[in-house]
Amino acid sequence: MKKDQEQSKERTRARLQAKLEAKRAKEAQADHKSALKKSHKTKKDKVNNADEENRTIWQTAFSVGRGVVAVLGVLLLLTGVFGVAAGAGYFARLVENTDVPEKDELLEQIRNIHGVSVMKYSNGTNISDISSDLVRINVSSDQISQNVKDALIATEDETFKTNNGVVPKAVVRGILGALGGGTSSGGSTITQQLVKQQSLGDSVTFQRKASEIVYALQLNQYLSKDEILTDYLNVSPFGRNNQGKNIAGVQAAAQGIFGKSAKDLTVPEAAFIAGLPQSPIVYSPYNADGSLKSDELLSYGLARQQNVLFNMYRAGYLNKDDYEKYRAVDISKEFLPSKPQDSVAHGYLYNVVYNEALKHVYDYLIKKDEVSATEQGNDSTKQKYREMAAQALQTGGYTITTTINQAVYEAMQNAVAQYGGILQDGTGEVQPGNVLMDNKTGAVLGFIGGLDYATNQNNHAFDTTRSPGSSIKPILAYAPAIDLGLLGSASMLSNYPANFSDGTPILHVGETGTGMVSLNEALGVSWNIPAHWTYQAILNSGNSVEPYMSKMGYSVPNYNIESLPLGGGIEPTVVQHTNGYQTLANGGVYEPYFVVQSIKDDSGKDIYEHESKATRVYSQATSTITTNLLRNVLTYEPSRRTTNFLQDLQAINPSLANSVDWAGKTGTSNDYVDGWLMLSTPTVSLGGWIGHDDNTSMASKTAAVNNGTYMANLVNAIAAADPNIFGPGEKFPDPSKDPDVIKSTVLKSTGQKPGTVTGGKLKNVKVSGPTTTSYWAKNGAPVTQFKFGIGGTEANYNDAWNKILGSSK
Repeated sequence: MKKDQEQSKERTRARLQAKLEAKRAKEAQADHKSALKKSHKTKKDKVNNADEENRTIWQTAFSVGRGVVAVLGVLLLLTGVFGVAAGAGYFARLVENTDVPEKDELLEQIRNIHGVSVMKYSNGTNISDISSDLVRINVSSDQISQNVKDALIATEDETFKTNNGVVPKAVVRGILGALGGGTSSGGSTITQQLVKQQSLGDSVTFQRKASEIVYALQLNQYLSKDEILTDYLNVSPFGRNNQGKNIAGVQAAAQGIFGKSAKDLTVPEAAFIAGLPQSPIVYSPYNADGSLKSDELLSYGLARQQNVLFNMYRAGYLNKDDYEKYRAVDISKEFLPSKPQDSVAHGYLYNVVYNEALKHVYDYLIKKDEVSATEQGNDSTKQKYREMAAQALQTGGYTITTTINQAVYEAMQNAVAQYGGILQDGTGEVQPGNVLMDNKTGAVLGFIGGLDYATNQNNHAFDTTRSPGSSIKPILAYAPAIDLGLLGSASMLSNYPANFSDGTPILHVGETGTGMVSLNEALGVSWNIPAHWTYQAILNSGNSVEPYMSKMGYSVPNYNIESLPLGGGIEPTVVQHTNGYQTLANGGVYEPYFVVQSIKDDSGKDIYEHESKATRVYSQATSTITTNLLRNVLTYEPSRRTTNFLQDLQAINPSLANSVDWAGKTGTSNDYVDGWLMLSTPTVSLGGWIGHDDNTSMASKTAAVNNGTYMANLVNAIAAADPNIFGPGEKFPDPSKDPDVIKSTVLKSTGQKPGTVTGGKLKNVKVSGPTTTSYWAKNGAPVTQFKFGIGGTEANYNDAWNKILGSSK
């Protein structure tokens, strides 16, 4: 299907190209006699031309500008089109005001055939070269057949040997076309085309065209005609070869189409190759997969070759007998047979770096070409710049430096190879996805895309989107509620049996509920009902969690889904979810994740450098309180603990378990389809997901037990590669010492201050008992009320008070 669409596009392009060719051929034949006269200049003409070539660049530029104004001035008198005169004057000013590059600078641009782009680890060690399907071979002038040079001059720039790099009349034709709503790309000499390809790009603007003229005039003074021609033939695109690879330069074209060197090309072969640069893909004899095109599509390139042969005859490079002889040759019989392209296997890391770098190069080109916001919204413009970015990335000689810690990344790959078997529970292949992220910057230091790229190319760290289960509770429910002043660290929440609005019971691993629970227990056991009531409390207070989630880049289509705080209706990737935990661990400040630190071109110029885009999501106090609560999740009472991670790490590496300040949260989606363990330390966050690609269930203990053991081994391997990466000895902020945290002395039984309570069956009951310190980000704890907790019914609170007052008697 893709091949059919591509061929359909080529047919459309080819038909348009054929019409232009037919028109040009007709004009060429009509001007045959005139063209022959032009090829025999008088000695006096040659002297005059030589004098013109010795003019200074500014004199010539002024002459061109004056010529433009003069010609368009006549047009104005004849047509009365005032817009044309204004455009002409504007363009002339652009020509005269264009900065002239220094000789060395211009020649460096023209002769810079970019090298291979490369990816690097953060330490500068190579990850990989960036693969390119472009074949380019640079050769000297004496390695190029004169047949090709003659064919190119006759077809692209008949006055090449005598012009100054620019033909004013042709420039005027191109500008008139643009002013009339057409294109300004016409009228380019070989010298101008070389400048456009190597220095200025092909954006359709008058400033670019003005610069092209000035650069071409100057280049004509610096290089001989043969040097310009050789440079052009070494850099120009020539379509595809018999493997479907893109080819640039006449040597790659000769080898890839006819299987010979450029110096050995016959006249018919040279004519075919010389015709390719005008529309390389249309005229190429090969499809993208290297197969020979259909007869219909081949006909466009063959017709183009016939036009080139006629141009050579018209310009005097061929006599009539030779012309008739060569035009009778069926050049298609000389095309090389199709050859399969060598496949190149990449890995998870290569693809992640490439995709992110591609976005940055796209943005760079858009900015460089000053593409307007309106144009950026155009699909064809976006597609064009995507293709340009891909080509630039593959062939631009860029150096892409990543954030990836080589030692850590390699340790992570070795760990999944060694310990991935722990996850296998007999339910099918359980795949992991892990991301290690720097809390301060959002830099991805390492990741695991899956068990083995060779057998499964799905990147489970960056591409797989799944329900986060209970691991979303701190991000979406509890931290926002703390931030809004609805909860304190010792607050009580209802875990009495409850239903969704449609009557469906809210269950937790089959349990219907218990009674009032502390926030610490709600998180430690990961009860579902308290999270549900917390989210409802946020909504009932007139607030929304959307500002929190959108700032962190989470995609939440519908915030009214009741099961949202339990993981329903939201499906982050591992890297996105790790970014959420990075935010909590970083004082509430979100730093968007990134893998590419910088991109330099082959001259060493920065075209991209990562800059912080820090956004405050939660207050510092909220971060301190929530992180402190998440510490307790990993050490909660064994009978209710949701993961054995820290216990297993203690057995594997006691020093690592004890010296690092660990915080975390688990998550399991319905029917044990997804398992999550999100970990944070003061320095980094490590996200982990496990599951099947087909969304089938794992065994009931795989997430809680197997994943904890697997990640304990993974953490140990990472620490062995970089002993300081988890920040041993560092501590999260202590809420008792954080000046931003409000400290309230509250009753353990209610989570609120002692006081007199009225409500339900209570009338002016003075409540007292054991107290504790509750940490608040806003407001502080209120005096105890009848409905002292989050959620629950009046009946639930009557029951709760019976237990509280009964226990206090």
